Amino acid sequence: MRQPKLPRPRLPHTRTGQRRLVQAVMFGCVLGLLPATWMHLVTGDRLRTTADVPRTDVAVVFGAGLWAGEPSPYLAHRLDAAAKLYRDDRIEVVLVTGDNSREDYDEPDAMRAYLTRHGVPDSRIVSDYAGFDTWDSCVRAKKIFGVDEAVLISQGFHIRRAVALCQETGVTSYGVGVDAKHDVTWYYGGAREIFAAGKAALDAVFEPDPRFLGPREAGVANALAAER
Repeated sequence: MRQPKLPRPRLPHTRTGQRRLVQAVMFGCVLGLLPATWMHLVTGDRLRTTADVPRTDVAVVFGAGLWAGEPSPYLAHRLDAAAKLYRDDRIEVVLVTGDNSREDYDEPDAMRAYLTRHGVPDSRIVSDYAGFDTWDSCVRAKKIFGVDEAVLISQGFHIRRAVALCQETGVTSYGVGVDAKHDVTWYYGGAREIFAAGKAALDAVFEPDPRFLGPREAGVANALAAER
């Protein structure tokens, strides 16, 4: 039995129709670029390096996956930057935020173990186990952990979104984008940001509650009060 042929889309034949089609395409492109433009405007003067980022009490490291229970190479690079900032006395406390939605998957504990192996005292590390996405991590940093200012650490393709969202939640933020090998993961991450920028803009406008909020925690305040 022959399958019925689907009708092919037809381009308009009239000059007016063609002009409207071009206008619709251009309008769609403008709408698609607006979130990325917003992020660049918000973060224009807030991206720094580990050498020139302002001294800040707290650094926030966002989860980036585990390999066999250990931080992925991308996540390890973020943690290396945080450890360097601590050794250089540019931060006091590291807030590690990631996914612990399953018993067999625990980003924050893996991040904590990595940092302690690289010279950051356990007493100076605070874990956020409900950082399921960037918006959730930023909201929780402000509302749960009481962070008002922070250095955010991520890869270059993600750092603008992180800074823009944390700024929207009331966390005065500086971003450190760490180097990364331009492999398949890097290109995937860059492409993904095109779509993630749209979600980020919606989060900033509608300010949804994170998946899990919970009571306020004194982990950051206690870590800052601990002797170095």
